Amino acid sequence: MEKKTPLYDQHVACGGKIVPFAGYLLPVEYGTGVIAEHMAVREACGLFDVSHMGEVLFQGPGALKSLNHLLSNDYTNLAIGRVRYSPMCNAQGGVVDDLIVYRCTEDSYFVVVNAANREKDVAHMKANLLPDTKFTDISDQVAQLALQGPKSKEILAGLVPEAVIPQKYYSFHPEKVSVCGVECIISRTGYTGSWGYELYCAADQGPILWKGLLEAGKDYGLIPCGLGARDTLRLEAAMPLYGHEMNDEISPLEACLDFAVKLNKPEFIGKEALVAAGAPKRTRVGLKATGRGILREHQEVLKDGVSVGHTTSGTFCPYLKGAYAMALVDAGSLALGDTVEVLVRNRKVTAEVVPLPFYKL
Repeated sequence: MEKKTPLYDQHVACGGKIVPFAGYLLPVEYGTGVIAEHMAVREACGLFDVSHMGEVLFQGPGALKSLNHLLSNDYTNLAIGRVRYSPMCNAQGGVVDDLIVYRCTEDSYFVVVNAANREKDVAHMKANLLPDTKFTDISDQVAQLALQGPKSKEILAGLVPEAVIPQKYYSFHPEKVSVCGVECIISRTGYTGSWGYELYCAADQGPILWKGLLEAGKDYGLIPCGLGARDTLRLEAAMPLYGHEMNDEISPLEACLDFAVKLNKPEFIGKEALVAAGAPKRTRVGLKATGRGILREHQEVLKDGVSVGHTTSGTFCPYLKGAYAMALVDAGSLALGDTVEVLVRNRKVTAEVVPLPFYKL
């Protein structure tokens, strides 16, 4: 039985097409359609319900040590009010999940995990906590909304003092701020590649915040957006998605997430396996279709007739007006500018190896 987020009734009222996703009933699109929603986030603003994501707290004098033990990135110098991304590895060096960490106080951290992995992540975290760490799963108590697009700052500026709007990417205002009468944490984060913010509030206040933001943004072109646009936007920005660009068998180094893997840390779960594996044997690359066809996931990639890997995500990207995909291929098998063929329904579609990300703000 799928769950409903606190905003379910709002999605129905807005004409959302509801589908099951990650154990929840969520809108895949509204009457405007995926392309219009995608373009709104690139050119104006879109509002997403991401309350299905999981949220946990690490608190106490051992919280930092526990995070540095669990995660491949290093949180030692993370300042209060800043956010940092990290994979979380298993002992074999694969990825249990990827997540972001907010430092709220000296010994309190707010961690956001992927919805589909919440139970697995919580079990893994609990099993590997270090002493003096209090761990709390608060997922069901939190509503999360994502206000994304170039007009998002103007919308927020009409609702809160400019001093409390975070300016730097991956930063947040550590004290709660009243937005539309709702106490929120505001962060400059998102999963779209556009300028934007994410707002966290009490679950029962989510509908008030949703309606207030839509009303405040109506003159700026703000529209509600669903899962379809969220996926095309993240792919256009070449943001990896768990279960596609990484999983329990794909290492963060193979997924080109080495910026978030600090092998110089004294230790973290998976470090020994990553070091022992040596240079990654596979790597993530970007592909742009030059032939007719839409590239999708799990399609074989051929170079000079020889299989070198497979696509992990692919779609038509509305803003770039082309079909793009990310692929996991043998290390050293492809170079930028190379021509490859992708097997799309037993038909070969030519593609070019292009830089990542496809779209950059």
